[in-house]
Amino acid sequence: MRIAFQGEIGAYSEEAARGVYPEAELVPHASFESAFEAVHEGRVDRAVLPIENSLHGSVHQNYDLLLEHELDIVAEVQLRIRHQLLGLPGASLDGLTEVSSHPQALGQCRAFLKTHCSTATIIPSYDTAGAAKVVAESGDPGRAAIASRTAAAEYGLEILASDVETDHANYTRFLALAKPGQESDAGLHEQVLNKTVIKTSLLYSQRENVPGGLYKSLAVFALRDIDLLKIESRPLVGHPGKYVFYLDLVGHREDEAIRNALRHLAEIAAGVKVLGSYRSGHTLE
Repeated sequence: MRIAFQGEIGAYSEEAARGVYPEAELVPHASFESAFEAVHEGRVDRAVLPIENSLHGSVHQNYDLLLEHELDIVAEVQLRIRHQLLGLPGASLDGLTEVSSHPQALGQCRAFLKTHCSTATIIPSYDTAGAAKVVAESGDPGRAAIASRTAAAEYGLEILASDVETDHANYTRFLALAKPGQESDAGLHEQVLNKTVIKTSLLYSQRENVPGGLYKSLAVFALRDIDLLKIESRPLVGHPGKYVFYLDLVGHREDEAIRNALRHLAEIAAGVKVLGSYRSGHTLE
């Protein structure tokens, strides 16, 4: 199998993809949209992309891309994010003039940077591993990047400071996406995916923005004792003031209660799209 991920070799997304598909060929992409399109066009079999971080919330761009593309969720995994401050061999923490990384990584390490790199210029980068690659190619011991241990090994950098994230309970949830009609990858790698919780993800929009409308749409699940794990709203492009809602719930789309709930929702919603049913992913530490 060929699996797309966003970022350079050594990115956290590569670690997540490797955790779900350990024997696959991993294919880096510069953007989330490029990875979506690679699956849609059949150039890869799957894409493994982040959807939510425990500290900084949802990756909104990928929620929007799920609406735009006809892809199904077939698996998920959570990755423990451990940020390392990386520099050239011989570099020192005191001599740093510049620190670069993805904006979310920089935000997750804000306390460390304020305390230990207060005189360095902080520079956002499109990718953690990409920042590490630039540092390695620069040859400048005054430049450093925040990235993973995998990136350090890949680009020959030294770890100047370990686990520099402010909150160590830092996890990112990744989704594996495939073209419609593919079977769930739930049983592919049993060391990663557990066998207990089945989740279904879907999106819908309301017919009209009227008092009680959201309550009525969610009541179709409450009336059938279906457990909602998450609800997320995003603006509905082209319709100012209207929103599309993303739901994660417990159960399979073919369960009787969920089938009935989805039929009921379709009667009162402007549109309903099931994104997939899949096993809840294990956490990679």
